[in-house]
Amino acid sequence: MLIGLCGSILAGKQSVAAYLVEQQGFSRLYVASAASDITSSSENLQSPSDSKRSGHVFTTAEDLIEYITKRWQQRWVTTDIRDEEILEKLLRRPSFLLVSIDAPLCLRWQRCKSRYALANLPEPSLEQFVGWNDDYLYDQRYGIACLIDRAEVRLVNRSVHIGQLHQILKELDLPNEQRLRPNWDQYFMQLASLAAQRSNCMKRRVGSVLVREKRVISTGYNGTPRHLKNCNEGGCRRCNEGNAAGVGLSTSSERTGTALIELVKKQQSLTPNSSGEDESILMD
Repeated sequence: MLIGLCGSILAGKQSVAAYLVEQQGFSRLYVASAASDITSSSENLQSPSDSKRSGHVFTTAEDLIEYITKRWQQRWVTTDIRDEEILEKLLRRPSFLLVSIDAPLCLRWQRCKSRYALANLPEPSLEQFVGWNDDYLYDQRYGIACLIDRAEVRLVNRSVHIGQLHQILKELDLPNEQRLRPNWDQYFMQLASLAAQRSNCMKRRVGSVLVREKRVISTGYNGTPRHLKNCNEGGCRRCNEGNAAGVGLSTSSERTGTALIELVKKQQSLTPNSSGEDESILMD
């Protein structure tokens, strides 16, 4: 399993990585080229523990991917994913999980001032800090905002001490392998949610999946029957007039009925009728 950590400056990425190493048996992976992406003005924001780079260091992200692909059963963590093309390759691996970490700006600013004070350096202004953070997220060359948007798990780190963060991470249970592969119920519910996106009902989107022995038989969604004007085109008077449930007549069919209709259609396609005509009924 490989966990990739990304997020804004001083959100707590290094602290989360250290927790995974110390408490969950993970090993750190680094990409040497990723260090060159950090502007010299913000080098002092790096964690002292990260500067030691105790772990496996790779010349390129491609080398890292090749390494973990052969060792996917072990636990790895990295904060050095800075390229969307690399992320695409990692997302194809079923053992990869991308986690984004953020924290309130004021809290991150306090962490910044504390880190500079420990290093006996003059504190940067808040404007400087915000500029570094904006560059880190939105710079056209190495900004990581596009990576954060694709995170499968999002953590907002409001903790003020390390023990509080560790408790949050313990409850979150990032190494849980169910995050990598949904169970059957989650899988079928996601299919139902996807089917609901086809709904044209103006009041609600609902989808359904008919399942037998963990095999999908049919899917459906609510909306007007075939050959009738869609609800979002004015086909359902009750929905378009904003009437409450039970008031007026709705022409939209329920999602379960749609799934059953699709099932009948499938059976008819396997058993042609004697006239050779298509008797199937569908939903638009």
